[in-house]
Order: sequence, then structure tokens, then C-alpha cells
Amino acid sequence: MKKTLTVVTLLAASASQAAGLTIDTQSGRATGMGSTGVASSVDASSIYYNPAGILGVNKLDALLGASFIIANLGFTPEGGTKQTQTTPSPPPHAYFAYKLSDQLALGVGVFTPYGANIKWPDDFVGRQIAKSAKVATYDINPTVGFAPVKWLRIGAGAQILYGTVDLERALIFAPTTEGSVKLSTNDWGFGYNLGVQVDVMPGLLTLGATYRSWVKMYTRGEADFDVPAPFSAVLVDQPVKLDVTMPSTVGLGASVTPIEKLTLAVDVNWVDWSTIDELLFELENPPPTLPNTPVPKNWKDTWSFHIGGEYKPTADLALRLGFIYDPTPTPEDTLTPELPDATRLNFTAGIGYKHSHFRADLGYHFVQLLEQRSTSPVLPGTYSGTAHVIGLTLGYSQ
Repeated sequence: MKKTLTVVTLLAASASQAAGLTIDTQSGRATGMGSTGVASSVDASSIYYNPAGILGVNKLDALLGASFIIANLGFTPEGGTKQTQTTPSPPPHAYFAYKLSDQLALGVGVFTPYGANIKWPDDFVGRQIAKSAKVATYDINPTVGFAPVKWLRIGAGAQILYGTVDLERALIFAPTTEGSVKLSTNDWGFGYNLGVQVDVMPGLLTLGATYRSWVKMYTRGEADFDVPAPFSAVLVDQPVKLDVTMPSTVGLGASVTPIEKLTLAVDVNWVDWSTIDELLFELENPPPTLPNTPVPKNWKDTWSFHIGGEYKPTADLALRLGFIYDPTPTPEDTLTPELPDATRLNFTAGIGYKHSHFRADLGYHFVQLLEQRSTSPVLPGTYSGTAHVIGLTLGYSQ
């Protein structure tokens, strides 16, 4: 009889709320509207969703917030029942935009576009693959928006990305003798993003498109071995490197206002996940028992589909709903526990309230992770589960 490994995690990670490594809950408003924003974003969070949208601010807009993610992931291996322990790390976001004139706006954002964070129990059956894994990225994104004519907005930004990758693996020497190695690397990378919004029918229909470039990071760091004394002469601490390419993305969107108080939005997002074809931590002086062997990943490009709506019964109150279909980029034969993943169905809701110059936006995702089979020879099994995501953003505008 198969037993189920239950994974209860509190993650700042795409392992719970978006496929691959993407974190797309970058504002409370968008979170409640199915993470739409390519055509519908008109505040400072446009720096993430579509830089052209910063021209929608009145004069000044400042936002600060975070997402809180609680995931419950089930894994059915070939026997054994375990449970994880994790450390919470909610991904934050902050934006500032200033409109110099009707034609020109400037802004800057700081957010976490990609990430993952998971910790397995000490006696996990796959601990030689991963005891814990964490990917964190922090994007500083200065942005400019320009409107050559009233119905056309163009935006561009620079990506200044700092990334860290940490992986801990168990080293098993005998049934009762174990050690571990912690691989920690980091680096800066640079890219750009572009966007456009077109008021096809002003006040009724807006179309948008955005592009965020890939970012290459040559991360460097240390391999820290914690092993019994008889093995310490061979398994010594040393430099390690890992080359990582964060994918490019394309977003297409439409925003419709069929009646005065209602806005409907649809986004389609493409992610170039095929940039992640293998995972290779290269030790400077690998011992014979730990050769520098790449781990195949062979991720696939994906299209995700987002719909959202916002209804304003009063000038100060906004009610929001949305839905997301987000397929996993991970093939069955390379799905392993350092980055567990599954296709997601996200059901979203939110509320916003404004008083004078201040506002608060609260968004929620219920995420259903569909059953995802792993045929990997190192640890076959099935992943499935649910997640809850709460996004809160506080804002000030003039």
C-alpha cells in the first residue's frame, strides 16, 4: 500500500502560487484580479506588470506590501510518511512613481519576481537530492513612461537583479552515519523590460503588451561540508559556482470597461522556461565521490491564462474576482524534490478601500495544485495539494 508524504510549507515561492519559479502576486489589487495588469494596471505597481501603466498615476503614487503564502503539498513516494519544517519568508514589494507631465512619468520598483523555499524533514527519503532548497531574487527596476499622444503609452525599465541560490543535500556514508553539504551562491544580473498600452476605445477598451528580458547570473559562493572526521580530509569546504538564466517573459492583455463601475481584464503570459535545462553546482576541487554531474531539468516554455474583474460600488470601495490557469514547466521525468511543482488553478478575490490620499488593497488566491506525476528514476511519485496566498499593499497617492 502506498503512503502519502504530506508537505506543509509557508513559502515565498512559486512552488505554491505560480508555476516554475514565478511570483506574480506583486500588488494587492492585481492579486485579487487574477494577477492581471498588462492592460489594466494604472498605478505604481505597473513597474512590474507593464511599465507603460505608470502614466496612469495622477501625480505621485507610492506602494508598499507583501504576499503571504501557505502551501499544503502532498507527495506519494514508494512508502514512508514524513512532514516538512520551513521558515516563512513573505516576498515584499515596493513601488514609487511620479508623473512629471501628461507625457512623462518616472518610477522605481523593488520586488521579488522569482523564488522558491522548501525544507524537508531530516529523515526524508530523498534527502540526498535535497534536504532544503531556496531561490531568491530581488529586482531593482527604475522605469520611465512616455505618452507621445493621448491614447498611447510606452514604458521601459532596467532590471538590476540580485539572486541567491541555496541547496543542502545529505551525504550518507553508512546506515547510521551521515553528513551534509550546503551549497550557497549569489550574483548580480542585468536586463530590461518594455511595455505599451493603447486606448483603442478610450474609456472602454485598452490593449497592452509587455516584455521582460532574460537575466543571466554567474553565481559564485561556497560549499560547506559537515561530515564525520574520517571523511573531513577529502570533503573539504571550497568554492562553488552555478550559472543561472532567469527566463524572458511576454505578456498580452486587454481591459474592458463595459459599464462605468466595472472593469474586466484578460492576460495571457508566455514564459521562456526552456532556459532552465540543467542544474549544475560546480565544485572547484570535486572529490571522486562527488563529481560535477549536471542534473537534467529540461523545463518547457509555458502559457498561463488570467482573467479578473473589479467592481466599484462606491468611489472608495473596490471588489475583485479572478481566475488563473498556470501549467507547470517541469517534465515528469525531471521532477524532483528540490523544486516540487504542479499545474495550478487559482481562484482569486480581493477588496480595496481608499480614504483621502491613502488606500489599502487586499488580495487572496486559493490555489489547487493538480496531481503531477514524477517518473524521475531518483524519486518517482505523485505531487498534489493546495495553497493559500494573501497579498496586502498599502498606498499613498496625490
